Amino acid sequence: MGDNAVFRDMISILGEGSVAQNVSMKEYTSIKTGGTARFFAEPDSIEKVHRIIQYLKEKNQNFFVMGNGTNLIIPDNGYDGVVIRIGSKLSRINLEGNRITAQAGASLAAVSARALEAGLEGFEFASGIPGTIGGAVTMNAGAYGGEMSQVVTGTICIDEQGQMIRLNGDEHAFGYRKSRIQTDGLIALEVTLVLRQGDKSEIKRRMTDFNGRRRDKQPLNMPSAGSVFKRPEGHYAGQLIQECGLKGYTIGGAQVSDKHCGFIVNLGNATSQDVLDLIRYVRKTVYERTGVLLEPEVRIIGGEL
Repeated sequence: MGDNAVFRDMISILGEGSVAQNVSMKEYTSIKTGGTARFFAEPDSIEKVHRIIQYLKEKNQNFFVMGNGTNLIIPDNGYDGVVIRIGSKLSRINLEGNRITAQAGASLAAVSARALEAGLEGFEFASGIPGTIGGAVTMNAGAYGGEMSQVVTGTICIDEQGQMIRLNGDEHAFGYRKSRIQTDGLIALEVTLVLRQGDKSEIKRRMTDFNGRRRDKQPLNMPSAGSVFKRPEGHYAGQLIQECGLKGYTIGGAQVSDKHCGFIVNLGNATSQDVLDLIRYVRKTVYERTGVLLEPEVRIIGGEL
């Protein structure tokens, strides 16, 4: 199918203003690199996500689904297909007792704030993690001893056949920085959390503490894709990288952060290729010197390391 026909069809499904052509992905990734997406779509309802994905599958169109782009690297030559962004247009949060149901585009900060408002504890760990709850459940995001697996009870997803399904409890198959959503190529649309009643001032204190620690240790003032590598068993990735003398190591405009070696930052003019070259160099060096092969936590579109 020609681009014009696909564009027209997508507008008829999603509506004017929800589809664009030739969109720079630098604006939609936290590391601020990457080329142009042929089409960029932002559905404003779960039903429209379902319909657009069914349409793209029927027409054999390339697509991928992103959230806020906080752990995403898109190639410099862009993406020859449709990028579907589940973000602020799909960010409704509902509260019922100690249960929070959030659309996948809701930010973790907004969900945490709603939990605090209701005096619900158990989600403080997520308050400073950038990104959406859909991305967080997909990769079982965690920090400071908490992770999504501890609080998620149900997720509405689209499966690889384009059908809507619901995962409950153990069906998520959570593991370290992974879930069935990730391993089976599902797309999270809505997430249900069950939290506990707690003391509002204590919840606020923990959130402030975690966020303060994050600010002190992480290069939050520079573009990055968050923590680049998963924690290797028995080690810390940032510590291994620092011990290998790579703190501040730079390729092009990409640098191993001198504040936290687990992060790669964009000094201002980095390309995705700079970032990928640096990731590869860090992996190779750490493996040669320590025997530990670091596994990427970032999502790389259109290729592996």
